[in-house]
Amino acid sequence: MPSVIRPAFSGRALAARSGRPLDLHAAAYGLRDLNPLASAGHALSPPLPLIIGPACFALVLAVLFQGFVLTALIWAAACGVIVLSALRLAAALTPARHSPRVRLSNQELPVISVIIALYDEAEVLPGLIAALSRLDYPRRKLDIILALEAHDAITRATARALAARQALRVVVLPPLGPMTKPRALNLALQAARGELIAVYDAEDCPHSQQLRHAAEAFAADPDLGVVQAPLGWYNREENWLTAQFALEYATQFHALLPLLSRLGWPLPLGGTSNVFRRSALEHCGAWDPFNVTEDADLGFRLGRQGWRAGLIEPGTLEEAPLKPQAWINQRSRWLKGHFVTWLVHMRDPRGLIHSLGWGGVFSLSFTVLANMLSALIHAPTVLAMALGATLLGLVPGWGALWTLGALMMGFAYGSAMICAITGARRAGFQPKLKHVLSMPAYWLLQAPAALKALRELPRQPYLWDKTQHGVSRARRETPDDAADHSLAHARRRRPVRARRLAQRQALKSAQAASYSLDASHHR
Repeated sequence: MPSVIRPAFSGRALAARSGRPLDLHAAAYGLRDLNPLASAGHALSPPLPLIIGPACFALVLAVLFQGFVLTALIWAAACGVIVLSALRLAAALTPARHSPRVRLSNQELPVISVIIALYDEAEVLPGLIAALSRLDYPRRKLDIILALEAHDAITRATARALAARQALRVVVLPPLGPMTKPRALNLALQAARGELIAVYDAEDCPHSQQLRHAAEAFAADPDLGVVQAPLGWYNREENWLTAQFALEYATQFHALLPLLSRLGWPLPLGGTSNVFRRSALEHCGAWDPFNVTEDADLGFRLGRQGWRAGLIEPGTLEEAPLKPQAWINQRSRWLKGHFVTWLVHMRDPRGLIHSLGWGGVFSLSFTVLANMLSALIHAPTVLAMALGATLLGLVPGWGALWTLGALMMGFAYGSAMICAITGARRAGFQPKLKHVLSMPAYWLLQAPAALKALRELPRQPYLWDKTQHGVSRARRETPDDAADHSLAHARRRRPVRARRLAQRQALKSAQAASYSLDASHHR
């Protein structure tokens, strides 16, 4: 990947803000056209040296030391477990540190454009607007944009009704390119008027001080390209699955990311509650419409351009999936996108090392790659250990290897649990012992999600299974406060098939001319 990426949208964004039509082709294909190596829109495959090197090493071991191969592989795996577990312990022991801030008056605060990409979210849209209305930020400096698909008539109608009463705008997206969230964000970016860009999801409930803290963090550091707010779940006590998800998010946003930030390494961003410096966002080409975890990818692209990533303290609460199938669908998309992100950035390993350093490469591997590998390896390892217990005393030397494996698993489990407990306390809740001890059972759910991701990767890399929102009994206004909630609208929805809808140039031009800003900014 080149060390410098040309701005993909800066000129076009200025044109859009001056009243001219939005450039849909730039939103869908801008990054792929301007910097092919940075986009998942081109063929993906692991670099040959990463395949040939380990393969040759294993072959030499197999030829020269037949009886040593298994032992060497086990010790190599043990070293990997030790390193990752030690990093979790370090994250638990290292206090979280947030980006420094410069206090700003209301007059000094910059304009922030808040972009929310929505699809089939008519039921939860009023709650989202109510949550955004509680933000402590001057209304004349808050530019709220809803990015909607042209064929989502119900959500569009709801958005128009809200736009008639609220200070918000609606951007409608014709069907061109992969129908993904990053494509919608790119188009809305062209219409945004803020020098800071915030991204939220439909089910979010951000802290009232979040945007103010973000603006003050940017004012304190000119090299800061993005800040990430911690994420949590307002329905974490609804069932066992949501409790496990809460522990996982607490680990990620209150332990691991603070450690990476303290080390100065790039962060795999969460998909919401990111606030970007607009110039940094445009400099690195904005979001990749062909990556279904555009957030994680963008975090590393920003780092490769020399921008720092920071953390702010006020968080955002979301709605966790309630059922295993919904969780698996969501997680398969994350794992698929993380693996795609790793493949994209490993197209040029030498350039990656040059731009991020070895610490950044480790951050990339420890986060996006390790997520996929652990999802694939954990369940088979548990099964192998269970079956291997039956061979104790029957195979010479097997007992020592099995004991080593058991110790490594115990160390990995223990470090993960300690990290989760620490993250949960930093997040403001005390986890139950039964939930902490059952974390390994939760990790087993990743196996079907990883297999689903691998099955989709060759032919459906842009498949986006829609996560259904608004089905929890907990209200976003009062976390974990169970309330009567009608589930009449909780019908089974078909997943959004995010296909590349490449069309002829004449059709693209006609569609781009037919859609632009769907509602003016009401003040």
